Amino acid sequence: MVGLVGVVGAWRALRPSWEVPLPTSANLPEERMQDFRDALYFPIREFLAGGNPYHPATMFEHWPVRQNFNLYQPYHLLLHAPFALPGYRVGAVAFALASLVLLVALAVLAAGRLRQHVPVVLGTAVSATLLVLSQVGKAQLYIGQVNPLIAVGAAGALLARRDSPKWAAFALALAWLKPQFGLPLAFLLFVRGSRRVAVTGTAVAAVASLVVLVPLIVRSGGVGPFLDVIAANLAHASQTSYGAVDSLTAQRIDLAAVFYRATRWIAFGAEPLVLVGVLAVSAVLVRRLDRFGQPALADLLTCMAVVVAVVHQPGDVLIAVPSMAAVAVVWWRHRRERGWRLVGLSVLLMAVPFAHLHFVSVAIRGLLGSRVDVTVDGVAVVVAWLLVMGFAVNRRCSDVGTVRA
Repeated sequence: MVGLVGVVGAWRALRPSWEVPLPTSANLPEERMQDFRDALYFPIREFLAGGNPYHPATMFEHWPVRQNFNLYQPYHLLLHAPFALPGYRVGAVAFALASLVLLVALAVLAAGRLRQHVPVVLGTAVSATLLVLSQVGKAQLYIGQVNPLIAVGAAGALLARRDSPKWAAFALALAWLKPQFGLPLAFLLFVRGSRRVAVTGTAVAAVASLVVLVPLIVRSGGVGPFLDVIAANLAHASQTSYGAVDSLTAQRIDLAAVFYRATRWIAFGAEPLVLVGVLAVSAVLVRRLDRFGQPALADLLTCMAVVVAVVHQPGDVLIAVPSMAAVAVVWWRHRRERGWRLVGLSVLLMAVPFAHLHFVSVAIRGLLGSRVDVTVDGVAVVVAWLLVMGFAVNRRCSDVGTVRA
């Protein structure tokens, strides 16, 4: 029954990939496969044609895109090139199918955290079905995002960092596909003692990117002109309605953006300060959780810190799925013990973006307005992060070794 529901949900989630019209200047607002169009297919086409896809003006002039190509790692342009070589619709369907496979792989990782209580096959079926029926899972396939690959990379780095550091380093290199994932994750892995994984994974991503970066620098006329392009890219992104920290319509869940939408005020330079502050505080507390024998909670706090520290959207909580499953099991065992209600509540709050389906969005907009609708996911994630930090602060040394997952 679960498998049947999952198959139906997957088919419905895949439909936009073959129903989406071919991109033209007349249908730029089309949301179906929007990220595949703007962040994968046409940027790779521009690169293969000899151009620089990081330059906003170039992309808007040459291709029917609505958004500029953000600062993905350059190796992204080679890694996903097979999806940009065929026609648009063939590439879109192939990419959606690959993303679905990655969601199933993420479900396998989540089921592995439950294997002492639930058979892996059943756990995988249930987790995969919940993912394709959730708003976060459906959005990956509807919009054509690369987050499933990043989520598998981040989860793999956390799960394999002790037993298989080489595989963990490779997984971290995949998570570096978007620097706002790779940087905080590598830092937190480093402070948690996985220095080899953090350094090697970062080095692998850097070397892979050099293969693309060098031709881009040459095409731009040198390092200086290329850095000017990067500056233009950042300036454009900071002024868009979907990416600016002071946008009331951007679906951002990082602390700086959530604070602005809640207060309508933000200090100059708040984003880098939030990045440093969140990582500093989270680093201390994940080490504390590791030291107190609570690795599952440390993994969850790591994922929370990654998405709270710097620019992120609701779909980015996908990286926390395996750790959420592990913490849910640990919470169930210790739900009657002091302080564990905070942990259970934090997992429920992390599930808010997954449950934020279209009909829920319509209801929130009708009752409370669009500002609340685009803010609720961020508030839930930030509060979840605060609750886990509060739990970590209140742990006593006598708790050492009492909780493992």
